[in-house]
Amino acid sequence: MEQTPTTAETAVLLVNLGTPDAPTASAVRRYLGEFLSDPRVIEIPKPLWWPILHGVILRVRPRKSAKAYATIWGERGSPLLSLTTDLGEAVKGRLEAAGLQGLRLEIAMRYGNPSITAQLERLKAEGVKRIVVLPLYPQYAAATSASIFDAVADTFRRWRHLPHLDFISDYHLDGGYLDAVAASIAEFWQSGEGRAPLLLFSFHGLPERCRELGDPYYQQCLASAKEIAARLELKESDWRVVFQSRFGPAKWIQPYCVDTLRALPGEGIKSVDLVCPGFAVDCLETLEEIAIANREVFLEAGGERYRYIPALNSRADHAGALAAILRRRLGV
Repeated sequence: MEQTPTTAETAVLLVNLGTPDAPTASAVRRYLGEFLSDPRVIEIPKPLWWPILHGVILRVRPRKSAKAYATIWGERGSPLLSLTTDLGEAVKGRLEAAGLQGLRLEIAMRYGNPSITAQLERLKAEGVKRIVVLPLYPQYAAATSASIFDAVADTFRRWRHLPHLDFISDYHLDGGYLDAVAASIAEFWQSGEGRAPLLLFSFHGLPERCRELGDPYYQQCLASAKEIAARLELKESDWRVVFQSRFGPAKWIQPYCVDTLRALPGEGIKSVDLVCPGFAVDCLETLEEIAIANREVFLEAGGERYRYIPALNSRADHAGALAAILRRRLGV
């Protein structure tokens, strides 16, 4: 009978979306080329998509996106990478405090660096025999969690001896995660000017076709928001779910965040708070699109106060929730 791997032979891989290596057009072009070439992300036949991607998008979008990245780039580089690194260290600390000394924990990016393949090869070289992969996406989507599984499987295809693999598809109803989001919102309200009349839960958008094909993402987003609102004891009129970052001409799941923000002042709601529970850490989408660009949309429509509530990042309760999820999977 094969022996169960020891703690020293076990590793955890936390995986996030990814980021360019620098806020430059060339770095963004490489990143977008990898991201938008993923068939899980763009479900259009390659003969139709490739001319659009290489003939139009990768010629135009990198320069514009690089300017957006430059507005949020910090001393430690990409916020998504630095904040994911901090979260990884916090989770590892929680696991070590629980007695899991010697357990390896690494972070990886689905697109860009450090890549999933590079991290897996590194763990293989160090003799790891069991790997737990946790995508940092609370809600499951084929374009996110399944894409990470594809990348892991692509790497494993080249290996003769496969390790034990545990893959955590989602944690959208995990109590620790929901408690952490609710606590972060409550603390934000307590430390500032109280709460706005309306709280928007904004999740990354997804083409409507994905939902029709059976992707559970939409329902999982609604379920997470409902549980968080319940923990905050909010009435139904106190909160709404919206979806951001629509891309291309296709119909995406609704309501759209920007359309809602434009309409709210006309409904008499001129103060709004917005949180993005689908993001483990802050990134370009939350720091630039949500916190800056969408704020301008709301104010130009007649709104008066718009506040973005930061992602959980490396909060102690967030790290504790993820560590608890991993401990249950590890059976310790």
